[in-house]
Amino acid sequence: MPGHLAALPASLASAGAPGGLPDLQLLFFAAGLVVLAGIFAMADAALGAVSPAQAGELARDGVRGARTLQIVATDAVRHINLLLLLRLLCELTATVLVALVAVDTFGAGWTAALVTAGAMTVVSFVVVGVAPRTIGRQHAYAVGRVTAPLVRWLGRVLNPLASLLILIGNAVTPGRGFREGPFATQVELRELVDLAEQRGVVEHGERQMIHSVFALGDTIVREVMVPRTEMVWIEAHKKLPQALLLFLRSGFSRIPVIGESVDDVLGVLYLKDVIRQTQGGDPSADDREVSDVMRSATFVPESKPVDDLLSEMQAARTHMVVVVDEYGGTGGLVTIEDILEEIVGEITDEYDVERPPVERLDDGEVRVTARLPVETLGELFDVELPADEVETVGGLLAQALGRVPIPGAAADVGGLHLIAEGTTGRRNHIDSVLVRRVTEADDRDRSTRTDPELRGTSSTREQHSRSEERQPADA
Repeated sequence: MPGHLAALPASLASAGAPGGLPDLQLLFFAAGLVVLAGIFAMADAALGAVSPAQAGELARDGVRGARTLQIVATDAVRHINLLLLLRLLCELTATVLVALVAVDTFGAGWTAALVTAGAMTVVSFVVVGVAPRTIGRQHAYAVGRVTAPLVRWLGRVLNPLASLLILIGNAVTPGRGFREGPFATQVELRELVDLAEQRGVVEHGERQMIHSVFALGDTIVREVMVPRTEMVWIEAHKKLPQALLLFLRSGFSRIPVIGESVDDVLGVLYLKDVIRQTQGGDPSADDREVSDVMRSATFVPESKPVDDLLSEMQAARTHMVVVVDEYGGTGGLVTIEDILEEIVGEITDEYDVERPPVERLDDGEVRVTARLPVETLGELFDVELPADEVETVGGLLAQALGRVPIPGAAADVGGLHLIAEGTTGRRNHIDSVLVRRVTEADDRDRSTRTDPELRGTSSTREQHSRSEERQPADA
């Protein structure tokens, strides 16, 4: 038995493979191919981690090989495909050579197959898969500068072959293949941002803002618009004092002007234009109609991408556009602030304060937030309130009014008297509602008043604004 083991090296050196070459020589060739495959794998890993911009910086600094690296990195997909082809060629050829030696040594059978498979799996994983790729990623620019000239030359010579094989692969693959091959993947900027947050380079809020910018291109106008049910508008025949009062009560600086209905938007009224007219000393300004002062409106379809709309609004210096639905009616409106909120989040100002959900006042009234559930309000006053179609107190008041409530708007629901108070947020949604039980004085006052939204205001103010508020101009 020892003599047989001693004779094994001699048999490897003297025995001939089917091709006529000694087994030891075949093993040397296989080892060289494995090393070459490792070099291709190392170059592949390095090229995938190299930034063309950084390579350009190195080239401008005069670093040797950086210019060639920049050229290769600019067309990284094509060169990575070629490196993969060459690596597979080397590995498969080395496997065939080892198989020839195994068959010549152990004979054709399972022993030779298992020896070949086991040996080449370990060697390919360690020598080709792990070690070279680790070095390539750890020293991407150094490895890239050394291997870039060879990779560039191989690309010129063998790239047509790689492209032909990709075309053949796409032809036999079901569905539509990738023109440049499925092997190279560019790291998305989103992934880089996530990685930068994990390493502490960017803050969590900055990461969210960057991702919001990416998502802006996939967002359409319908997703960010103020729906028509929440629009505050005014009719074209109203007078400027009425418009000024609506501006003051709603808190908006721009209000759409309509004709016969909300679907007939004629223009946009600006607060500064109304103030310029009413405060300019012209006695006839109070008799002028809104249609005389309004500006033309811009209309956009609800399916328009938000990033395109933002660019157009910046170029045209427009802060508000009217959104048209697929049937030609008014779907809502969009302001620049609506788009910015998609990036930076909700925009508030110094007048927005946090209120407790329920605040009991000295005169028996209760101040509740507009988002308080209707059921909770009913439990406070021990009354049954309709909660089938609305869920919040603000929605209950809007349902009773038949329009969007503005500060001072009032209505009686289920034996309770609701008065809208201050607004919050950039869209000036109702923030709180004053609630008390309906009294006999309210019943007598109701019999002499035709507009429920004017309850709770002074007699001088209600005479001045009744005409304006009886219209659905703030719905």
